[in-house]
Amino acid sequence: MATGCMAPELELEAHAEETEELDTSADALASGNALSANALTANALSANALSANALSANALAPEAASALTDPGERGDLFRTLVKYTVSCALKESQSFRFSWTDRAGATHKEVYPGHLGLAPRWDRRPLDKEGKQMVSACLAAHTNRYGVSVLVSMRSRQTPLCHEVEDDELDEYPHVEGAFWGNLFTKTPYLRACYNTANVDVSRSAKRDCAAGHVNADGEIEGCGMIEIVGSCKESCGKLDRSGEYYKSCDDPELGKTRYIITTALR
Repeated sequence: MATGCMAPELELEAHAEETEELDTSADALASGNALSANALTANALSANALSANALSANALAPEAASALTDPGERGDLFRTLVKYTVSCALKESQSFRFSWTDRAGATHKEVYPGHLGLAPRWDRRPLDKEGKQMVSACLAAHTNRYGVSVLVSMRSRQTPLCHEVEDDELDEYPHVEGAFWGNLFTKTPYLRACYNTANVDVSRSAKRDCAAGHVNADGEIEGCGMIEIVGSCKESCGKLDRSGEYYKSCDDPELGKTRYIITTALR
């Protein structure tokens, strides 16, 4: 999202006060212990929004700038995707602003706040390998098949989520549901997930089945949009790190072992 490559109305700013006008649930997020709401608004990131991907490691691609200001459904999906991308990548002291005009001629001035800070230097330079994969993992972890808002604990061995999880967080969010990884910034974007067998029922009862898969009326397991479910985390990622209750690395079916993953846990 380098500002030099954006349309004039698209700006990145490093001022936390710009986010105060947003009517979101950001105030409820506990960033100090890496808790992240599975929705920044009343709706969670949908699988359909992921398929609207037009992101670029260097900047918003030209087609993305067009999608961002589209007054139709395409624009709604892409603005949702960008909102979550900013929340994953930038810090709370940063924000992304732009404006768009709806079909009735009304102008909407948007300000999307950063939150987790997985790639805070994206405002000055292209994403590196870690940034691409961590932002992608974060977007996958926020995806909800049903658009249901669920509070999750996001954990990783990568900065800035590599903190030692406090005992109260481990107690309040004891059910590790699985892990997410991938890369949305390639010519062939992909996302993967695995599930913790012990907590599959917990995940599904919480309407969180993008790791475990959705059981349809015929008893068959369905995926979650473009997120490919590779199976059990025990087989792909090994054992949990007991100090922080996260998976250290996972084996990708095509690319081999990756450590750029995010583990999620539920109440």
